[in-house]
Amino acid sequence: MTTRPHPAHSDLPQQSADRAFRRYCRERLPELGLLQRLLRRGTPALRSRVLTEVPDGRWQLPVHALELGSSSPTAPVLLLCGGVHGIERIGTQLLLAQLATLLQRLRWDASLQQQLARIRIVICPLLNPVGMARGWRCNGNGIDLMRNAPLEAEQPGPWPVSGHRLGRWLPWYRGRPNQPMEPEAQALCTLVQEQIATAPLALVLDCHSGFGLRDRIWFPYSGCRQLLEHAAELHVLLRLFERSHPHHPYLFEPQHHHYRTHGDLWDYLYRQHLQRAGQVFLPLTLEMGSWLWVKKNPRQLASYSGLFNPLVPHRHQRTLRRHQLLLDFLLRAVHAWQQWLPGEPARRHHQHQAERRWSAR
Repeated sequence: MTTRPHPAHSDLPQQSADRAFRRYCRERLPELGLLQRLLRRGTPALRSRVLTEVPDGRWQLPVHALELGSSSPTAPVLLLCGGVHGIERIGTQLLLAQLATLLQRLRWDASLQQQLARIRIVICPLLNPVGMARGWRCNGNGIDLMRNAPLEAEQPGPWPVSGHRLGRWLPWYRGRPNQPMEPEAQALCTLVQEQIATAPLALVLDCHSGFGLRDRIWFPYSGCRQLLEHAAELHVLLRLFERSHPHHPYLFEPQHHHYRTHGDLWDYLYRQHLQRAGQVFLPLTLEMGSWLWVKKNPRQLASYSGLFNPLVPHRHQRTLRRHQLLLDFLLRAVHAWQQWLPGEPARRHHQHQAERRWSAR
């Protein structure tokens, strides 16, 4: 990982700069410190690169992309993302816990080793390090990364939640019009485009928190009431999960059932992918229901962080365990993609079932 002091402090000895940066991580960004330790522990199986760096005072904070498994460009891909909104630390913590589990299992689990010989796991666990260090939803420039894509909603929801261009002093700011995407958003888009360019199947799980009393799995679209074009494939995948795990805690639904936004990154990437024939790209969002944590511990209302993260230790640990089932299922589904992707006429049947299930609202 690259840690460069601000030019005003460039005369600091490197050892002193390293100590100062470790202190910064302990106090403001422990998730980055844990990520660094996992990088050291995972060598050589864990491949990593820095997609971009963003400044926070004297430090340049890296946005990492991590890879496990096959490096073949035609391997199916499971891409896990977290920390898009800095205040939602639990998403990043969940992915780091999953990464630690995978690294431990790789030492002895022959079945996992065989799976990773045929597929690739890509993890971008901390997309918005400056926002997380400062306890902000937005990035260091005051821009909501999940409103930042150059895409206008066809049927936007209420202003300003749907995204606005008034100014960074108001939440959900999209940035100025006709400007490039923020470095973090562009880095994620570039990563996804590279990974899915020749992959026959790519599943994405983007981890968020902060909505409702239930854990939800959302999927495009968020800018209109249209059902995504790969609804048949999604219906087969979710039916497999529901039949394999009938007591799961999730509600599966399009994001537009609750609110519609401008500039959604997954809508933008999904629409771009539609130009490629013969490939399936399914971006999913895990929206962990933080209102349940608040309901069980109303004192969290006194903390901005408490609106988005479990603050009681045993609930935090339970949350990290709770989603292991989903993550393991997605890993297996990517590995066995040829066994469940529907062909004709099954695809037409599942398309009809998906429309009945999700187009009523």
